[in-house]
Parts: sequence; structure tokens; C-alpha cells
Amino acid sequence: MELSPVLAHIDADFDAAVARLSDLLRIPSVSTDPAFDQDTRRAADWLVDDLRTMGFNAAARPTIGHPMVVATHDGPPGYDGPRILYYGHYDVQPPDPLDLWESGPFEPVIRPSAYGDGKKIVARGAVDDKGQVMTFLEAFRAWHKVHGGPPVAVTVMLEGEEESGSGSLEPFLRENTADLAADVCVVSDTGMWNIDTPAITYMLRGMVYIEAVLHGPNRDLHSGVYGGNVVNPCNALAEILGKLHDRDGRVRIPGFYKDVRELEKKELKRWGELEFDEAAFMGSIGMKKSFGEKGRSPLERMWSRPTLDINGLYGGYQGKGAKTVIGSHAGAKISCRLVPDQNPDKIRKALVRYLEKHTPPGCRWEFQDHGCNPAIRVPTDSAFLRAAIRALKQVFPREPAVIGCGGSIPAVGSIQRILGYDSLLVGFGLEDDCVHSPNEKFELKCFANGIRAHATMLSEFAALRT
Repeated sequence: MELSPVLAHIDADFDAAVARLSDLLRIPSVSTDPAFDQDTRRAADWLVDDLRTMGFNAAARPTIGHPMVVATHDGPPGYDGPRILYYGHYDVQPPDPLDLWESGPFEPVIRPSAYGDGKKIVARGAVDDKGQVMTFLEAFRAWHKVHGGPPVAVTVMLEGEEESGSGSLEPFLRENTADLAADVCVVSDTGMWNIDTPAITYMLRGMVYIEAVLHGPNRDLHSGVYGGNVVNPCNALAEILGKLHDRDGRVRIPGFYKDVRELEKKELKRWGELEFDEAAFMGSIGMKKSFGEKGRSPLERMWSRPTLDINGLYGGYQGKGAKTVIGSHAGAKISCRLVPDQNPDKIRKALVRYLEKHTPPGCRWEFQDHGCNPAIRVPTDSAFLRAAIRALKQVFPREPAVIGCGGSIPAVGSIQRILGYDSLLVGFGLEDDCVHSPNEKFELKCFANGIRAHATMLSEFAALRT
């Protein structure tokens, strides 16, 4: 089956593809907030309906949480080559803070881009991950329009809880291993090196995320009466958290670095050849210099070193104006990004032990888990990766970079561990896309090239059958 008419159809149909993406972006599928449960289900149904128009057998399957969209296509008649699983997620982060959005978070708008004379689409989920999911759905659509279907056997699995802990994912994988059998998983939830240079990600950091609440007095207290006579949970928590790092930026939790591998010299050399622009990277967020573990480059800190961050703090009076109160409790949301060979469960236990060791007299802790998944390192010498590189070379003006990623995609590790195959991480986002922030956007150039890249990868995967 010829690729060229498929690419021609993609170009001719691009305005309609942007309109379809806009329709999906209008659905506020915020998975973490029960107030949006019906909208999240509506997004799943929208995707099911769309996949059926492309000849897929699709359904929104029930889980213990939000539905899992699963769709299958067996490829052309007589096909006997590899099956590809495409994974993505249709849920999005909450849009807060709303006052920082320049337009409604679920009212997609097209604006001029900072890249030449291009344009961008702005909305929550534009790049994470609805826009990226639509890159491969639009590629399927083009193959369907031109040739009646994709050139390979395809399974699609779209999750509705990636942004809220993926609680349903592993039970679903274990219960549906036969239906999800494939040779490789393709994921588009990562980024490019720059707008002209595609990237294949081979390292993802893992995650441990807990919420730790320090309880003190049995009620809020008048600070004039009780101040100086009782433990103030806010003061105590601030002191404890302030000791989690030393002056060199290293985490003080015992055993935190025990299983961390140093990179090989050839790997460091390859990263150095990427010509990372630290000034531009930091300048884009209004900072001048990077900060972190002493003696490590920014790329090392981002891709191959573990971290610990406080993601949120609360306690005492949070309203406007003043209130002289000693709060009964104070809490922190704490996440650790992990690297290959670190055991998430061991790190979680070590973090909890550290906090408990520093419990002030008369106080107690309450812990809640918000995520625990290992780091991932995928092979860089597979036939599928080589096929993806060939495809990307046909679409982009520059050679694809093979990179790490500071973020986490829990599904990649779960798929590897439960379903037994690796993932190919080819994403089309950019560093300045404001992922998880107000005014999230997706460059239309990246959207178009992502569709073309997925269509071309399908052609290259089909060639592997011989």
C-alpha cells in the first residue's frame, strides 16, 4: 500500500483534523475531580465513536474508575505481521489557576505561534495528551480513507486516569492480557528535541508521591494563648522539610542513592553532542541558571538523577487577611522522581521512615499515597525503533535525537511488566507547551508533523512483516 496518497490526504484534511481536535478539547475530562466524571465519560464515548468511523472495533470498557477505551483493527486481508498497541490518555489536568488563562481552558483557540509565521492551539489537554493522541488517530483516519484501513494490525488503549494516578490501569491490564497482546507499544506523550528535530525517548524517570500530614493539637489554637507552649505543626513541618536536602542539593534520606547507576562515558558523550542550551531552557521560565545536585549537568539532573520535591504545602489559616491561629495540622505533597534500578517501594518506605524519625513530641503523621511506579529504560536497538527512525527521517528536516525524559508515564512500566513488551516513545510536544500549566498549547506544525510521522511509521512497521 502506497504511503504518498496517505500523506497527501493528511495535508488536504488538516483543517478538519484541527476542528476534530478542538471538539475533543472542549470536553473537560478532568479525571481527578468527581465533578467532571460525566465529562470524562463523554470524552471516552467521543473517542469510541471516532474510532468506529475508521473501521475499528471499539468500546469504552468499564474499570474500577474511568472507562478504558479499547479498539482493534486486524489490518489488511491476510495480514500476518506484527501487532502494534497504541497507548495514550484522554483525561487532563485540572485547569487551575483559572485567572492565569488568557482564554477559557476548555474553549480552544488558535493563536499566532512564537515560531515564525506558524500557529498554535491553546486549551487544557492540547498537548497532554489529547493532541498527541489525535496525531495517531488522524494517521489511522488517513490510511482508512485512502486504503480502507491501516497497513498493520493495531490495538488502541486510551486511559482515563493517567493524570490521577492510573488506579485502574494495572488491574485492567491483568484482566485483559489476551486482548492487549502485541509486539510493541507506541506512546505519544513525550516531546521533541526542538520544533525541527524529532526525538525518541528511551529513559523515563519513575515516581513516588505521598501526602504527609503532621497532626498536633486537637483543634486550632489562639496563638496568643498557646504560642510558645505547644508544637506548631506549620513550624515543625517547615523545619523537617527544610532538612530533606543538603547544601549540595543531594537528598538526605538514608539509602536514597544506593541503587543509582552512573552513566557510561559514551552515553554522557552522546548527551553532550545534543548541544543543550541551558540559558534558553532557564530563560523560558524567567530564571538565569539551573539549580540542583552539585556537579551534575542539567540533562543529568533531568534524565538520570533522582530528585525530591515539595509539590504543595498547607496548614493554618489560608484565607485573605490575618488570623492569629496555630493550626491543628500541616501537610505537604512530596514527590520523588526515580531512575532505573531504584525500587519505588523502598524509596517510599525510606521517606516515611525519615519523616517519622523527625516526629515532634506529641505529634503524629498521616500518609496518603498518590502514585508509585518505577523508572523505565527501553532498548535502543530494536527493529521497531529503527523503523521509527527511518520514518522520522522522511518527515523532519533533521535526524531524530535519542533522549531521556524527566517525567513519568506509569503505563510504560506496567505494560512492560504485565504485558511483556517494550514501548516506543515518540512524542511531538515542546518544552514551552506549558504542560500542566495555564495556557497549555500545541504547535500546529507539531500536530501536522506528528500525524505525518505516525502515518509513515505505520508504513515502516508494515515493512517489518517480511
